[in-house]
Amino acid sequence: MIPRIKHYLSISKKEWNGMVVMIILIALVLAAPYIYQANHKDNTINFKAFDKAANTTTENAGIDVANDAVSSRVISAKASLFHFNPNKLPVANWVKLGLTEHQAEIIKHYEDKGGQFYTKGDVQKMYSINAETYKRLEPYIDLPDGPAYHINKAKPGEVIEINSADSARLTMIRGIGPAFAHRIVHYRERVGGFYNKEQLKEVYGIDAEKYNQIKNGVSVDGRHIIKVNINTAVFNDLKRFPYLSFKQMDAIIAYRDEHGSYRSIKDLENIAILNAQILRKIEPYLVFK
Repeated sequence: MIPRIKHYLSISKKEWNGMVVMIILIALVLAAPYIYQANHKDNTINFKAFDKAANTTTENAGIDVANDAVSSRVISAKASLFHFNPNKLPVANWVKLGLTEHQAEIIKHYEDKGGQFYTKGDVQKMYSINAETYKRLEPYIDLPDGPAYHINKAKPGEVIEINSADSARLTMIRGIGPAFAHRIVHYRERVGGFYNKEQLKEVYGIDAEKYNQIKNGVSVDGRHIIKVNINTAVFNDLKRFPYLSFKQMDAIIAYRDEHGSYRSIKDLENIAILNAQILRKIEPYLVFK
């Protein structure tokens, strides 16, 4: 009996080594949390240091705001003053005069929308130029002295016909300044007049926003349109239309030479490179004789 019990309880050397290794591993796993805590103590938050850092951040933010306010003064101190006409003055020259690029871009945006400077007062009215900057620039502005130039505008409800109005009358349209008036006249002369007031959106700088601003103050009288006899027109007569490419102009003349005179806009539909949209745009300017 005893030998049999000893047989069951006996272990080999290999089994003993395995058991020792397992005991060591269990001991290491159990001891690991204590070893980690002993070597990695929690850092206590230093609230004084934290408050100091927070206050420093706030102070720096205030400094950034102050820097924005004085940046133009810093640039102004390095400015190179010279006599200038503010109309169409490049951004680089405005910067040389002491403005920031952002301030100069605001002025250029004003010009792109049709703005123009007539007197020194017109420069002073720009909100991107503060009183201090204007005082420094004023002696160098090559414009007459005087307050901002005011153009008489149309009375509420008054409508201006854009095919017969000269540039001075066009400036009476609310939202139209001298620059836009000049562009409208130039485009009108090129196409031969407007048959639809929405054509104003084809004028450089008149986008949908600007058109919506002025559309109720304008009208169109088609009787002022200058038309072209399509059966006698040469290349230079057709070149005035911004709607036609040179290839399309050549095709119109070539088709007429081959098939004879056009009787109506329908005949032009036979020219493959002319689509319905183009024909609709040029039809009001054509006569068939």
